Amino acid sequence: MIAQGIEPYPEDPRRRERWILERRQGIVRDVLDPRRAAGWVAESEPNPLGLVERGLTVFLTNRECPWRCLMCDLWRHTRPERGAPGDVPFQIETTFIEAGEAYHSARWVKLYNAGSFFDPGAIPVVDRGVIAEQCRRFERVIVENHPALTNSRIRPFLEELRPARLEIALGLETAHPGVLARLNKRIDLDGFRRAADFLREQAVDLRVFILVKPPFLEEAEALDWACRSLDFAFDCGAVVVSLIPTRFGNGSLEALAAAGQFSPPRFETLEAAFRYGLTLGRGRVFVDVWELEKSVSNPEAVLKGKPRLQAMNLSQSFVDPG
Repeated sequence: MIAQGIEPYPEDPRRRERWILERRQGIVRDVLDPRRAAGWVAESEPNPLGLVERGLTVFLTNRECPWRCLMCDLWRHTRPERGAPGDVPFQIETTFIEAGEAYHSARWVKLYNAGSFFDPGAIPVVDRGVIAEQCRRFERVIVENHPALTNSRIRPFLEELRPARLEIALGLETAHPGVLARLNKRIDLDGFRRAADFLREQAVDLRVFILVKPPFLEEAEALDWACRSLDFAFDCGAVVVSLIPTRFGNGSLEALAAAGQFSPPRFETLEAAFRYGLTLGRGRVFVDVWELEKSVSNPEAVLKGKPRLQAMNLSQSFVDPG
């Protein structure tokens, strides 16, 4: 039931983007230098054999993604206009120098640009060859992309990157067809499956992002659909699935919460989905613990529970609450 006086989320897909943009008003966007990465972090992650490897994640400064998804807050960390050719390779070069030992010891690198790597308005086509040369020394290079842009356009970069292995992260978000349609991502399950099939044909690894408790689902439904989404992702050939608690921060989810159509997941729901994924044994499963205290509806559970999730991320096995 929608609270009185609150404009409901449009059922008409053509009106959703305007509704989403209107709810951004008053939210501050970061001021970013187009020649400097937004940040970087050294990380550890188990490889397919279960051995923990060191890696480097670079958060590229980029233009805003043209898809205005209902739940996305990454636009706050982007620029409203595109950069010039050469900007992104310069960001990568200077970040690698700044990272020092973290760069030299890393066996894989994630290049995340808060959008789609193969969007030519984000990463100019002329820059991709330079980026491939910069990253060829790594064993694995992971980029994010929209399923609709996951097609033959990736082939030149794939060839230039060798011998490094390419992994592409796609946002499935949820296997619930009705909720997926309402997220304004403009992709359906068949479209996602086609993108996954294409990656398999190209021998490109698939990483999948899944939202735990997206809007329009109650707690019990959210756990059920997180588990179904894990099944769907692995059926599509995913080698890694990352579970992300749906969180506030973009204006739209705050509006849906006021209307009674969204609340963040409970910590127990997030952990139960994680445990289900590990039980499957079909690939690596991780939980995003970034700002976890702000991402669940019962933050008091995070103090004791977060170290357990971090240990499970590294071990890929259950850790008893004790």
